Amino acid sequence: MTSAAALGMRVHSGWAALVALSGPDDSPCLIDRRILPLANPNTAGSKQPYHAVRRVPFPAAQAFLAQAVEETNRLASRGLMTTIEELQRRGFNVAGCGLPLKRGRTLPSLERILASHAFIHTAEGQLFRHALAQAAAECDLPVTDLEERELLSQAAVEIGSSIIDIERQLAAMGRTLGPPWREDQRYATLAAWIALAATRKCHRCTPSRRIERYSSGHL
Repeated sequence: MTSAAALGMRVHSGWAALVALSGPDDSPCLIDRRILPLANPNTAGSKQPYHAVRRVPFPAAQAFLAQAVEETNRLASRGLMTTIEELQRRGFNVAGCGLPLKRGRTLPSLERILASHAFIHTAEGQLFRHALAQAAAECDLPVTDLEERELLSQAAVEIGSSIIDIERQLAAMGRTLGPPWREDQRYATLAAWIALAATRKCHRCTPSRRIERYSSGHL
């Protein structure tokens, strides 16, 4: 018999912190913690591909970015599928995924992106988050769309607990597991926690929050 589990991720340029939770909504157990690489270390500039081509002739910049997107998508798919398969072998059925998002501006054309340092940062953030969302969709994994700045309050509503109690449990998990237990792991844990509770509510046909595949935008 398998146990339901959910993944949570926090994305950076070139990598993501991933956490998996299982167990009851009010006191889940952390069953996996890892780093997912999203950039090829053998490709110069792959961690910040838009920065890398900021002053490159436009056709070459387009070609490099197309390759970077393809490589990032491949790494995200492989990393997520490997995680899910390993958890399945341990008796866990991954039923959902929480992906915190940073609400940003709508991106313009690539020419305008490369002319703006602010747009470059936004584009790189979207590249890596979209890769993970697409990988989740390929695995038929529902993605719970989360606002990063409101994770604690979202968790309190979804789980039906107080923010103080959630923070206490997060601290206890960190003491039990040991380092690394930084903001990345805490945010990923909150995302997984919300996704775990939301997936169960969806399974019971209780429309507490919307769960859907996250579609990629402009890259």
